[in-house]
Amino acid sequence: MTIHFSGYGLGLRKEHYRDFLETDVAVDFVELISENVMVPGGRPRDIARRVRERHPVALHGVSMSIGSADGLDRAYLDRLKALVDEIDPLFVSDHLSWSRFEGFNSHDLLPLPYTHEALDIVCANIAMAQDILGREMLIENPSSYVAFDGSTMTEWQFIDVMCARTGCHLLLDVNNIYVSGTNNGFDPYDYLAGVPADRVRQIHLAGHSQGQGRLIDTHDEPVPDPVWDLFARIYPRLGRVATMIERDDNIPPLQDMLDELDVARRIAGDVTAAAA
Repeated sequence: MTIHFSGYGLGLRKEHYRDFLETDVAVDFVELISENVMVPGGRPRDIARRVRERHPVALHGVSMSIGSADGLDRAYLDRLKALVDEIDPLFVSDHLSWSRFEGFNSHDLLPLPYTHEALDIVCANIAMAQDILGREMLIENPSSYVAFDGSTMTEWQFIDVMCARTGCHLLLDVNNIYVSGTNNGFDPYDYLAGVPADRVRQIHLAGHSQGQGRLIDTHDEPVPDPVWDLFARIYPRLGRVATMIERDDNIPPLQDMLDELDVARRIAGDVTAAAA
């Protein structure tokens, strides 16, 4: 069973390895990219073990390809299983997307049509992954730049049924909701109203960039005000969740990240007090 964990954390990037290994960093957990530490031996796996001695760890994947029509890669799942058994993470997560087909890997998180056929594929793949890993997964809502005309349900309706059928939980990326809503013309607040809040176990907060006619989920900027507003709106509906900030480029000094994490703590505290 997936645990309930209430705390605030950061995604660990190489620029901050020394800080996390040699100093006491004021976080409740750390998130590691699964693929960065899946290979046994070597420095990344050693860092994962050493960080795990200091902090609870969540594993976040980018290559499972949950939406692949030809199923999941069993060798990948076996490597992930070995990592999970060694690290004993809080959560294991990946994205509601696909990246692989017949041996080709796009190395990008590609969108799905929200149809019953796609839902059957996603649910079968999640069931396989959970069976091999021996635990419930967290699935992250994607950022997207196009929508399929053939979709027969909204993303949040798709996610609601996905969770009900598989028993999985959600990693709710609030920035992705804003990016996808802006790009594809839906109201992010409708998404918040429809998403199964009781299935959320972790929250991602991040920034984005303005592209040509689209917002791009770059994770290279601080969390912007519209994303903070969405976070403030959804937080009172959630139970005990793990909240963290992602940054993948233009990595600032660690103290800047911790200051931003304090904003999340303050907003969560304020809206919880107001709702009491």
